[in-house]
Amino acid sequence: MADASPDAASQSAAPHHPLVHLEPGRATALVLLLASLSMVGPFTIDTFFPAFPAMQSALSATPWQMQQTLTVYLIAYAVMALVHGALSDAVGRRPVVLASLVVYLLASVGCALSGSLGQLLLFRTIQGLSAGAGSIVGRAVIRDCYTGPQAQKVMSLVHMLFGIAPALAPVVGGWLLPWGWPATFWFLVLLALLLLLLTARVLPETHPPSQRQPLHPVALMTGYGELLRSARFRWLALAAGFNFSAVFIYISSAPVVVLEHLGFSEQQFASLFVPVIGGMVLGSFCVGRIAGRLSSAQGVRLGYLAMFVGLSWNLLQALSSDGMSWPWGVLPIGLIGLGTSIAFPLLSLLMLDLAPTRRGGNSSLQMFISLAVISIVAGALAPLVNHSISALAISSASLTGIGWLCWRAGRYEVALPGAQSSV
Repeated sequence: MADASPDAASQSAAPHHPLVHLEPGRATALVLLLASLSMVGPFTIDTFFPAFPAMQSALSATPWQMQQTLTVYLIAYAVMALVHGALSDAVGRRPVVLASLVVYLLASVGCALSGSLGQLLLFRTIQGLSAGAGSIVGRAVIRDCYTGPQAQKVMSLVHMLFGIAPALAPVVGGWLLPWGWPATFWFLVLLALLLLLLTARVLPETHPPSQRQPLHPVALMTGYGELLRSARFRWLALAAGFNFSAVFIYISSAPVVVLEHLGFSEQQFASLFVPVIGGMVLGSFCVGRIAGRLSSAQGVRLGYLAMFVGLSWNLLQALSSDGMSWPWGVLPIGLIGLGTSIAFPLLSLLMLDLAPTRRGGNSSLQMFISLAVISIVAGALAPLVNHSISALAISSASLTGIGWLCWRAGRYEVALPGAQSSV
C-alpha cells in the first residue's frame, strides 16, 4: 500500500469539538493536564524502584516476589484498559477520569499502609485497575478535539511530557527513601489528590451524549471483535507493544541494572532513567516537528531507523565488554527510546482512525494488547535475563525485530470497512 499523507484521512475521520473554540490558555491547560494524567502510570511503576531492597527486607520477600509487585500492576492495568475507553464512550470522558483518580488515591493509601507482601500485591492490583484511565481516555479526548497534523502535534506533546515522568520518578523515590519505603506511596497519594483537583477544574466533556455508545457487554465485545478482525489493527497494536518492550525490559530491570551492573546506589537511578527518558522525550519532540511534513509511514520508518542504530550500538557494547559502563552503556538504550517515541504516537493515531466512532474502545484495546506484551516481558522475560547485560541486549534487539515485522505485516493489510487509511 502506497504511502499517503494522514491529513485527509484525519480530517474526514474526526469532527471538531468545542475545545477547538476555547481560548489558547484553556486549550494549553487541557493539554498539560492530559500529559500530567498520562504520568500516573510511569510514576506508579518507577517511584518505588529505589526502595526495592528496603521493601524486600521489611516484607520478608524474595527478589522474584518483589518483581511481581510490578507484574500484578501491569496485568490489572491491561485488563482494565479494556473497560476505561469503552466506558468513556458510554458515559463521557470526564466522569471516568474523576472516578478512577478517587480509586487510585485510596489504593495508594492502602499500599503505604501495607504490612505484608499480600496486602501490597492487593493494593498494587487496585492501583493498576485505576491508573490507566487518564492516559487511555486522554488519547480519546485528543482525537475528539484535533485532526490532521494538529492531532499529531498534540499527541507528541503529551507523549513528550509523559516521557519526563519515568526520569523523575526514581529520582523522587531516592529522595524519599530516608523517610522509609511507605513515603514513596504517600507521594503518589499527594499526586493523585492534586490531579483530582486539577481534573475537576480543567477537564471539559468532549464526548457529547449524541455521540455516545451504549455500554452493553454484548455490544462491547462485538465492537472489540470488529477491531480484532482487522488484521491491520492487530499487527499495529503488537508492533507498538513489542517496540516499547525493547526499552521497558531495561526499565523493569532498573534495580538490577543500576545497583548491580552499573554499581550505583539507590539515590542514583537517574543514571539510567535520565538518558533513556531523555531519548524518549527527544523522539516525541521530533514527531511534532515532522507533523505535516512526512506521512505516517515515513515517520514510523524514521523511528525504526533510530531504533536499529541504537540496538546495533547496544549489542556491540554488550557483547564486547565484561561490564556495563556509564554513560556509554546507557546512551544506546536512549537512542532505542528515541525511535520508539517517534513511532508510538503515529501508530496510535493510525489505530484510532480505524474506528472513528469508537475511539475510547479503540484506545482501550490497543492499550490492552500492548500492555499484555509488556507484562509478559516484565514478569517473565526480564527476571530471566536481567543479570546478564548481553542477554538484556539480545532480548531488546529481538523484541524490536518482532515489532518491525508486525509493522511490516500491518502496513499491507486491509483496514476496517469505512475506515480511513494513512498507512
